[in-house]
Amino acid sequence: MDLLLTHGYFVAEDPKEQRIMKPYPPLGILYLSSHLRRAGFGVEIHDSTFSARGDLFRVLDSERPSVLGVYGNLLTRSEVVRIAEYAKQRGWFVVLGGPEPSNYPEQYLDAGADAIVRGEGEIAMTALLARLKAGGALSEDLPSLIYRAPDGSIVHTAAAPLIGDLDAQPWPDRERIDIARYVRTWRDRHGQGSLSVITARGCPYRCRWCSHSVYGMTHRRRSAADVADEVEFLLRRYEPDMLWMADDVFTIHHGWLFEYAREMRRRGLRIPFECITRADRMNERVAATLVELGCMRVWIGSESGSQKILDAMERGVTVEQVQKAVDLCRAAGIETGMFIMWGYEGEQMEDVEATIAHVKKCSPETCLTTVSYPIRGTPYYEDVHSKLISIGNWRESTDRNIAVRGRHSRRFYQFADELLRAETAPLPDAARIASARAGLAETLHEVEA
Repeated sequence: MDLLLTHGYFVAEDPKEQRIMKPYPPLGILYLSSHLRRAGFGVEIHDSTFSARGDLFRVLDSERPSVLGVYGNLLTRSEVVRIAEYAKQRGWFVVLGGPEPSNYPEQYLDAGADAIVRGEGEIAMTALLARLKAGGALSEDLPSLIYRAPDGSIVHTAAAPLIGDLDAQPWPDRERIDIARYVRTWRDRHGQGSLSVITARGCPYRCRWCSHSVYGMTHRRRSAADVADEVEFLLRRYEPDMLWMADDVFTIHHGWLFEYAREMRRRGLRIPFECITRADRMNERVAATLVELGCMRVWIGSESGSQKILDAMERGVTVEQVQKAVDLCRAAGIETGMFIMWGYEGEQMEDVEATIAHVKKCSPETCLTTVSYPIRGTPYYEDVHSKLISIGNWRESTDRNIAVRGRHSRRFYQFADELLRAETAPLPDAARIASARAGLAETLHEVEA
């Protein structure tokens, strides 16, 4: 074994995830595995989703130490740190990747990482494994790495080129993990078994709060035929009831979408799925095409009902476009889900009211809210950096736990959430609305400090 891959997401150890219970296979490390195995490396995968930390630690104890690759994101920081520390103590060479570790290289290197891969992992890991297998050491000619030099300084090597021809990449190594368990878990909890597919890499939009640390601001697509081939294989091999098209913006390229629909029509394939869109990438033909393909739900990043806040975010859409996109979906028979973000820099009470009125007018089937959190490496983080307050120990927290000095309190946004739910309920409750408004008034002058 040249490399053991894992990802530090343990659903059994996360009460919130147990309530939601919508796990998907870790496509990032599955893509990396198939790429590296095709290049001739011995790669094994420990899929931690349905296991426990102790199961992984027993593997690290029982195997002869080699290279351990761990995918880390904003939500798995504490687990990734524990895994890196444990593996390092037992002689493994620890490499971290994913969107989070390169944002905090000093902390992760101190926790036991020998190297961190920045951005897309395939080319960087191919070069690194070849060097290590030949007995060589880390050096600046290896692409897309962060590591400590012998003098203690942190080295950032030049970026590897991004993969241009995604069709030339093998599909994710789904056969190396228990895909049937994912489908069964979904089916048992939600009545439909679901799997995920990625048709493109990268997002060219420049929303100030959004991280582009893995794929940059490029947009690279697989061919419609290649995606249809993969979907056809998934339907035949695993028999899911629905799919999650996991692109940042599935409808970004209309020409590709129409070609994909033709390809699926030619094969007689149709399966329910959900995806993410932008309001400005929806029109009547796109909605009709999504219906033809089987789309059951579209998620729209509305974020705010205040145009002032949308402009501050550099979302590149208008409130009216969001409302029109929801109307188009409703007319086509597609459910809509909206994402709302409270507390972005500059938001005032009138913006909160505008957002509530906006959601009420749109009347989506689902609305998910969050309080904005500045992810390190984003323009939003730089905008509020001087006002950031870390809450708790870094290794046990996430960027979601960072407070912004002077912003409304968490209690204020809890009441904003309550008012949003009350105002948009099928049968509005006057007492509940009055209670939420009283809470907002009470906490209006509470700020994070």
